[in-house]
Amino acid sequence: MVDLGELYQQTILDHNRNPRNFRRLETANRTAEGSNPLCGDRIHLFVHVDGDTITDIGFQMPQGAGCAISKASASLMTDAVKGKSIAAAEEMFQAFRDMLAGGTNAPGKLAAFSGVRAFPSRIKCANLAWHALHAALQNSAAPVTTESAGDF
Repeated sequence: MVDLGELYQQTILDHNRNPRNFRRLETANRTAEGSNPLCGDRIHLFVHVDGDTITDIGFQMPQGAGCAISKASASLMTDAVKGKSIAAAEEMFQAFRDMLAGGTNAPGKLAAFSGVRAFPSRIKCANLAWHALHAALQNSAAPVTTESAGDF
């Protein structure tokens, strides 16, 4: 039988090595930048929203500006929200934050990050892309940082 912790670790490693939607999205009509000045993680998120649906999404991280946790989280997040409504994406954002704060697991492959809560300094890494998504969906022009998001 496969150890659940091992499966989760494999999921995170796979999404770090082979990130999905790791690209600049030229058709984006919403963008956000996020950074964690404490560790140097940075993300630029590109979202295309049509009506109330996220029809496409991509992200970039400058070379060396994203750890394995932040890159894998962004990759899994983009997979999870593509094709979903803004409301559904916001619900996933809340569920992911709640999971990292010690609540119940987030849905599907996002549960791979449940083990991160045992490493409080890495919670900010896992949350970075999600806070950038939240800002993009709110059409916020302000960059997201660990200081501005508050509950990282």
